[in-house]
Amino acid sequence: MIFRRLLIYSSLALVLAGCSKKTTEDTIITDPIVPPAVYSINEGFESSNKAPYAVGNITSPTGSWTLDDALVGATDADLKNGTRSIRLRTGKVSMNFDIKGMTMLYIKHGKYGKDAASAWQLMISTDAGVTYTQVGTDVVEDNAVLKLDSFKVTATTPVRFQIKKSGTARINIDDITFKGTGDSGIIIGTPDTNPVDTANNITAAPPRGITVGTDAQPASGDNSNLLFGNPSNATMVSADNFLINQSYYVESYNSTKGTPNWVSWHLDVNDFNGTSPRLDNFAGFTGLPSGAFQVQSNTYVGSGFDRGHNIPSADRTSSSNANSATFLMSNMIPQAPLNNQKTWANMENYLRTLASQGNEVYIIMGSYGSGGVGSKGLASTIANGKVTVPSNVWKIAVVIPAGNGDLDRVTATTRVIAVDTPNIQDIKEDWKNYRVSVRQIEKATGYDLLSSLPKNIQDAIETTVDKAN
Repeated sequence: MIFRRLLIYSSLALVLAGCSKKTTEDTIITDPIVPPAVYSINEGFESSNKAPYAVGNITSPTGSWTLDDALVGATDADLKNGTRSIRLRTGKVSMNFDIKGMTMLYIKHGKYGKDAASAWQLMISTDAGVTYTQVGTDVVEDNAVLKLDSFKVTATTPVRFQIKKSGTARINIDDITFKGTGDSGIIIGTPDTNPVDTANNITAAPPRGITVGTDAQPASGDNSNLLFGNPSNATMVSADNFLINQSYYVESYNSTKGTPNWVSWHLDVNDFNGTSPRLDNFAGFTGLPSGAFQVQSNTYVGSGFDRGHNIPSADRTSSSNANSATFLMSNMIPQAPLNNQKTWANMENYLRTLASQGNEVYIIMGSYGSGGVGSKGLASTIANGKVTVPSNVWKIAVVIPAGNGDLDRVTATTRVIAVDTPNIQDIKEDWKNYRVSVRQIEKATGYDLLSSLPKNIQDAIETTVDKAN
């Protein structure tokens, strides 16, 4: 066996697959059963700050974490390696990101100050935080110094973890280490490893519930999802104009309404000629502002409205990652079934046809107003008032021949399609009946669409109503 000298602590190794080992004082035994780690990522919470116990998120080098009845402790009574650790009371600490290729998880932990002994559970999720199951048995917390526990990970899909506590005795959590094999050891949403679009204050993949592949659109420049501008000047500060970059699309989310204000994306033939099937894996999105209602896959059940995609599933078939991204509930609106399945489906098919004919299309879709008519009649909200039913659904599409330097190639004669439909059942199937100008949608929403273009170009293409067949 190979021995390595570490800080003084005793260790009880709890292994999910039933493999256990004991450690001696001042040493840790490397388990020869575990394959050699290709990557090892440590989270020590040294750059994090959170004073109150109230639920809230912290941003760390690994990504976003939600601390519920927990804070970042830095007092003499906090057990820590360095200057900070998590102090958890009666609540939980949850990852808001997934990691691929994991084989082992290591956690240091101990009692806070002179608090009594207690217990906690390690929970694992393989569905982006929708459901959790316990790893092993409860961990007894009776240590006055930091202790190391290790957990074997056998899941082959991306995983995230949650540390769950009961009882009022407090504990400290520190130095969480993720180890794995292969070239897929990628932390989803790591600010240190993802490119930043400084013009729009977003990272290529902030914390969320999906995995990002190489088929994702770039953060800026040609083919980027926000090339034509940020219509509402969304930021990661305002809960009702909250900027989320899902890598395969970008959106402004409205926490009060429980729906996007708008979603923006780029479309070319590579995006929809892939092999991924429609996955239908609807899931809640975990990266919303603190306190926001998280719409779940079953929130629309019995409402009379479809889970209407903004960016459609069929626009992202290049990989299962891409298709999964479209099924996050933060991409949905309560949409009248015939509006969704007929009128909008027809327009979506038409835009993909344009892309397959040698074009690329930049698309922005959104909704506004309150009150739509679904299969069960008129409704202004669903989910006990937590999700607003929009009165109107709109979309604009900028169509240019495939090429480079996309913004510079837009002229006063570039084709721009703008559509604004009522969110009702009694609707015509031909979307062309609802064509309007971009300026009409701007007036209805208050947004500044296509703001990246020179004003003279905007004045030309935003005031024209598309007439093409």
